[in-house]
Parts: sequence; structure tokens; C-alpha cells
Amino acid sequence: MVGVSGEYNYNWFTWGDNMVKKNITGAGYGFNSWLQQRVAAVIMLVFALAFLVFIFYAAFSLNSSFSSWQNLFSYKSTKIIVQIFFIALLWHAWVGVRDIWMDYIQCATRKLILHTLTLLWLVASLIYSVSVIWY
Repeated sequence: MVGVSGEYNYNWFTWGDNMVKKNITGAGYGFNSWLQQRVAAVIMLVFALAFLVFIFYAAFSLNSSFSSWQNLFSYKSTKIIVQIFFIALLWHAWVGVRDIWMDYIQCATRKLILHTLTLLWLVASLIYSVSVIWY
């Protein structure tokens, strides 16, 4: 079999292997990232709708003073629900921003710096949400 440069290729079984290799670039997360985004969005949607229903209920039938809102957020179940919402929000943001950095930033150093800054910002946001909700 004759190679590209015109010389004879004795090992013609491996010659074709180089033509079949795939070079996968980009984020490479595909379905997993898509699914994580959708699950986090559904969690946020369910909690947001439940919270809106409660707000309308509280506005029309309960005394909506500061003390009633403070009383609502004193329950451990409310704190857990709100914390799950914020965790889903931060995860949703991480997956989206990570994919943006992976797809559009070519330089590995810049990509690492942006990933690190994004993670630091999200971890700081999580710590702040815990301090506001639980303390």
C-alpha cells in the first residue's frame, strides 16, 4: 500500500488507524452537564413555586409582619428547603459557567484561573448563605 508521501507502507493495518482517531475538544461533558443543569433548574423551580404559593397565602390570609416572616424562617424545615434551593442555584451556576470557560477560553492558564476564581466565588456564596440562613 502506498503512503501519503508516495513510499510503500508495509504496515498497512495500522496506517488506517490514524485516520479514524477522533480528536474530542471543548467541554466534553455533554449529556451529564445538560442533565445536571436541568435537575438543578427543576429543584429551583419547585422550591420557587412553593415559595410563591406561600407568599400569596401569607399575603391574603395571615398577618404579614416582620415577626411572622421571622417566625416562618425559624423552623428547621424552612431553613433546609431554602438551603437546598441555594445549593441547587450554586450548582446550576457552576455547571453553566464551567461550560462557558471550557468552550470559549482557549488558554489553559486563563481557564484554570477563571475556574479557580469561579469556585472561590461560589464557595464564598455558599458559606454566606449558610451564615444567613442558619445563624
